[in-house]
Formats: sequence, structure tokens, C-alpha cells
Amino acid sequence: MNMNEPVLARLQHLMTLREEVESLTGTGPWLPSADWADADSHLILYLDVPGVNPDTLELLEEDGTVTVAGQRDETHRLLRGERPAGTFRRTLTFPEDVLPQTGEASLANGVLCVRFEKKHPTINVQSSETPL
Repeated sequence: MNMNEPVLARLQHLMTLREEVESLTGTGPWLPSADWADADSHLILYLDVPGVNPDTLELLEEDGTVTVAGQRDETHRLLRGERPAGTFRRTLTFPEDVLPQTGEASLANGVLCVRFEKKHPTINVQSSETPL
């Protein structure tokens, strides 16, 4: 048995811990925040992607889910860093059924907005009864 094995095992464990901490501080994959909104005949997905290069954004719709991917470049020479960078991939399940391949995307002020046509639009029924 080599006398250095316990030291090497501890060193390997420390390196693994360091990698895990770095992934928590934004140097690894990140997930943008998302909201779903009901717009009667459409579902709208809002995804916060400030600083993401629009050319890297990808949208894939399949089997009741939508996957959004993209990349935000790292800022070099940071003195302090809190904003995550690198690639992201987020898969979200539709909260209601939508018509396949109806997604229309737009990007404004760092928010990706994707509208999907609902399979069964929400109908607001207003009572037209008059008091007797």
C-alpha cells in the first residue's frame, strides 16, 4: 500500500468539491427564470435571457414540451461576478394543450416571449341575466 494514497484521495475529493462550487457560482450551466401566462386563445411563455446572444437561441417543441437553449458569454476580467454565464437548456411542460408548431417568438428587453395557440381556448362567459 502506498503511503500517499490517502493524501491523493483527499486531494481528489477537494478538487471535486471545488468543481461543484464553481458550478454553483455561475461558471457552469444556468437556468433562466420562466413564467407561463394565459391569453385566452394563446399560452405565452416568458423567459428571462438578458445578455444572451439572440443568434444562439434555439426553440424545440415536441411531445407536450418546449425546450429553449442559448448562451450568454462570460465577462472577462471580472472583479466580482454574480450573473451566470455559459450555455443553458431548459425544458418546460405546457400547462395546457397547444396546437403543434404554432410557437411565435420575439425578444425584447432581455425577455424571450413565445406565443403558442391553445388547442382549447379559454372562453370567458359573462352573465347576461337581468334582475327580475
